[in-house]
Amino acid sequence: MDIKVFCGDCKDVLRRFPEAKADLVYLDPPFFTQRKQVLSTRDRSMEFSFDDRWSSISEYESFLVKRLKEIHRILKPTGSIFFHCDKTASHIARLILDDIFGVRCFQSEIIWNYRRWSNSARRLLPAHQTILFYSKGPNFKFNTILTDYSPTTNVDQILQRRSRDGSNKSVYARDENGEVVCGGSKKGVPLSDVWEIPFLNPKAKERTGYPTQKPILLLEQIIQLVTDHGDIVLDPFCGSGTTLVAAKLLGRSAIGIDISEEAVEMTRRRLAAPTKTESNLLKNGLDSYRTANSEALSLLNGIAHTPVQRNKGIDAFLEEVYQGVPIPVRIQRHRETIAEAALALYGAGKTKGAHCMVLIAIEDVPSLLDMEIPEGVQVIPSAAMSINRFLDSLRGEKHVSNSAIHRDINSTTFYSYR
Repeated sequence: MDIKVFCGDCKDVLRRFPEAKADLVYLDPPFFTQRKQVLSTRDRSMEFSFDDRWSSISEYESFLVKRLKEIHRILKPTGSIFFHCDKTASHIARLILDDIFGVRCFQSEIIWNYRRWSNSARRLLPAHQTILFYSKGPNFKFNTILTDYSPTTNVDQILQRRSRDGSNKSVYARDENGEVVCGGSKKGVPLSDVWEIPFLNPKAKERTGYPTQKPILLLEQIIQLVTDHGDIVLDPFCGSGTTLVAAKLLGRSAIGIDISEEAVEMTRRRLAAPTKTESNLLKNGLDSYRTANSEALSLLNGIAHTPVQRNKGIDAFLEEVYQGVPIPVRIQRHRETIAEAALALYGAGKTKGAHCMVLIAIEDVPSLLDMEIPEGVQVIPSAAMSINRFLDSLRGEKHVSNSAIHRDINSTTFYSYR
């Protein structure tokens, strides 16, 4: 396994290489954003930047054409190119790649989907980038990657063998006794062209502070798709070196080029001590992040609210706003005193700047400590708790008038603390 990093304009560096050298080229070039990209390391000790401003589309097109022609030359006949872009340049890149590689060598338009919050005004929230996948020729290397079945898939039907009837319609195959024939085990679903891979969060271990840095997980998937162990991966705009780090972790040789000396130095440091951030989202699934207690939140049915995930003190926010802040709600846990629940809600609510908080009490749990309900917390008994208290009041009386029942209901369905 051989990994080399060069500093310089990739157009000039690529001319030094012989034809048919690389098995895969991944490039994440400037996106025609018309602004200077600047970012610094977490400790602010180093700043990285590159200029993505162009005088015209023609200048940007010329920049890409000169470099893509060299890339085409050094790709092996079985090789592939993955061109990373977004909405600002995807239409330009597609036409150039069609011209240089040929329309028939276009394989896929990969959508890298992720979740990032933005305050975008008067437009849809941008949540994806595009990767254009072209091969050098028809006999390109490709490794099928299998993924899990969708939760909506009827797996029992997939496991049944299919056949064609007299009208050439697909039907379940049956044996001589009319029984459905099993088709054997299935390994999964082939990878689609929509990839849900999390964007690097600000605290990710592998984050370097380099603008436009991509996650290693994304590059690993590309490398595994079209290369084998020992193949050569080339990144002519290697930036912080993510492609090279992913190649090294997967046992591939790699070549990186960047015009920035700081980027080249960053790449070499990362290669010396590769760090990869594991994605809990991919490992555990989206449902693992849904920690809100659905049974408890059912007590809010009929009330406009938003469930809160991964917060021990708050279960939901009411859509109603008090003094400019949404009202947090907590449902008392089993075997938790009302005062303990109120303190948990109060602590979490104060960090959100809440002035009014609602605790839904579900049971009376005795406490050895005399704890007060914090100011600003309104305790409301659940329907079950109100009914149980009412029933307790009935157990001491043989005969209860309707007026007494109404008095008991009115006295137990709501109680106020400050």
